[in-house]
Amino acid sequence: MRNNYEEAANKNAAYGDDSPIAAFATTPGNSALTMIRCSGKGAIEMASSVFEPPKIKDVSGNTVVHGWIVAANEKIDEVLVSVFHGPKSYTGEDSLDICCHGGPSAGRAVLLALKSAGFRDALPGEFTFRAFMNGKIDLTRSESVMELVSAKTETGRRHAVMRLSGSLYAEISDIKNLLVQVLAGAEIYLDYSEDEISADSDDETTGRLPGRDIALTALERLKKLYASWQLERLYQEGVTAVIAGRPNAGKSSLFNSLLKEDRSIVTEIPGTTRDWIEAWVSIEGIPVRLVDTAGLRDSSDSVERIGVERSRKLMEEADIVLYLIDGAQGVTNEDRDFIAGYAGGSGREAQSAAQKLLLLWNKADIAPVSAVQPPQGEFAANGVISVSAKTGEGLNNLYTAIGSAITRQTTDLQQSETYASLGTERQKNLTGAACAALEEALALAEKEEPLDLIAPLLREAVNALGEITGEVSTAGILEEMFSRFCVGK
Repeated sequence: MRNNYEEAANKNAAYGDDSPIAAFATTPGNSALTMIRCSGKGAIEMASSVFEPPKIKDVSGNTVVHGWIVAANEKIDEVLVSVFHGPKSYTGEDSLDICCHGGPSAGRAVLLALKSAGFRDALPGEFTFRAFMNGKIDLTRSESVMELVSAKTETGRRHAVMRLSGSLYAEISDIKNLLVQVLAGAEIYLDYSEDEISADSDDETTGRLPGRDIALTALERLKKLYASWQLERLYQEGVTAVIAGRPNAGKSSLFNSLLKEDRSIVTEIPGTTRDWIEAWVSIEGIPVRLVDTAGLRDSSDSVERIGVERSRKLMEEADIVLYLIDGAQGVTNEDRDFIAGYAGGSGREAQSAAQKLLLLWNKADIAPVSAVQPPQGEFAANGVISVSAKTGEGLNNLYTAIGSAITRQTTDLQQSETYASLGTERQKNLTGAACAALEEALALAEKEEPLDLIAPLLREAVNALGEITGEVSTAGILEEMFSRFCVGK
């Protein structure tokens, strides 16, 4: 009966209530400790009913209590409970963090005891949702919580921490305040006749936009913020770099060297790699999905042919292609045909292909590139990088070249580590909407259109920025956003 009741309670659970909730804050598994988070109205009293000795409800906030979780007079696990009284907690409610033993069963047994006491399972992101609803954090900080959890590199982590610390919120608020000034000036002119406006006012006439210079400053900052997403997306989502070349050029050896572990099988037999293998690495602070592919050649082996076809498909989809030339054999006709076919021709498409192609002269330890004239031309705009997958020679130069190739299209977006940047596509879309509305307002002002056409556009820009921080929001938007979080956050 209780299980049916619990299922019904969780089925009817919704964001926005204050009922006691519980969930794993760490993934259950083979570890020393597991953390379970609890929050909600009456959470401390409810947890006391399954805690021995039952003194949790009597302690002050920010206190750690030692004891046992019990159920049906049976000791479940020895735990440490951190007690937080609202509003001085992460969620702004009465909360507890229960630290129990690790392993696959201890945490589940503790969570089951909590549910028997009346807690329900937390919805995805419900703790952070409550923190937002109770005014503990804004939406930009809320989103940065999941960015921090899913950060793939140290750079991604640093940027998420900056947003969690309020850098983006502060920038959005400053820009919004500038637009509010402009909007207020425009509405003054709309509310009063021209004769009622002081003749010595510094503002422009009613046919133009009061505070136009302020609006231009806001637009410049918005554009810079909008552009930050292109680079930030690289740090979060990463890119795909495919290692390609003829059989036995050293692709698998390079893959292992970049990965700093033996993942691909390396032999002197051409065609050893029949299919692709991938792994994530961090290069210049950017997550890179590194893919080792089958050697490019014509083969009568049907399995190897399939591998070559897959390699070519991966290269078409890749952001970076690392093409290895076997230094021991020098540049072959097959190398020339590939390079000419991949980055040959003219136009924007060919230029884009050439920009993502990096030519590597491998086996430089036994065949230095200076001893042979390397391929040159438009397809080799990035130069030929001399490396040795065996000894590690030239790998630092390769790391730099890969980082440069990735960010080549976003060179103008490089910014200081202290500047605010967008962290989600939602923020990017709303910033873009604010930019578009403000640009249209300024364009109308240049044509000396009436302010009653301009003011609504300014209001639209202000509301878009308010939606980024959560000052303007709807229940549906919030539920959609927080449902993407992991449970326990």
